Amino acid sequence: MTTMDRIDDRTDRTTAEPAFEQKQTMLDHLGGPSGMVYTTLPVVVFAATVPFAPLPITIGIAVAVALVLAAVRLLRGEKFTAAFGGVFGVAAAGGVAAWTGSANDFFLIGIWASLAGAVVTLASLLARRPITGAAWNALHGGTHRWREDRPSLRAHYIATLAATTVFTARFIVKEWLYLADSTGWLAFAKVAMGTPLTALAAVVVVWAFRRTTKRLLPSHA
Repeated sequence: MTTMDRIDDRTDRTTAEPAFEQKQTMLDHLGGPSGMVYTTLPVVVFAATVPFAPLPITIGIAVAVALVLAAVRLLRGEKFTAAFGGVFGVAAAGGVAAWTGSANDFFLIGIWASLAGAVVTLASLLARRPITGAAWNALHGGTHRWREDRPSLRAHYIATLAATTVFTARFIVKEWLYLADSTGWLAFAKVAMGTPLTALAAVVVVWAFRRTTKRLLPSHA
């Protein structure tokens, strides 16, 4: 290998490292494969138990599973808020189901959260202020004229549209299954359209953030 080849090889590795690190950070925030298990297992247990047990018992089992998983996360060194976030979510969902007496209402908070996300992201697009761009600007001091840079603005239109698509798809599918009174398929949709779709949208958002940073903050790229 020539000296020039070695220089090029080091340059390629240096260029690739920031991209790899950002993708790894994104996966860490999403929890990786274990995070998906922590999020979905209580839902799967709820859906599998509800045909065979009274609703209050089913809710109690789902909450108990969430508590066990939270304890495991604490033992692995995760922060309390991260470890018990899932417990609060399952408890809130179970509370709604217990209040209404309907197993399908276990998924009601998620359905309306998807609708709210779709409305907010779509409104930001219609206002020509894509929310991912506003978030990037807020994270970097809130003083950058990112909307005046067309490539950056275009990137955030794409990223916000990706988020809108995910939220809208979740709401439409889950609302349809909710009206069809299909608890099992609601659980499946929550799992299939949860972390996987979030990860896909996050890839686009990270791309938009990196593109904007390179253009407006070249010294930090």
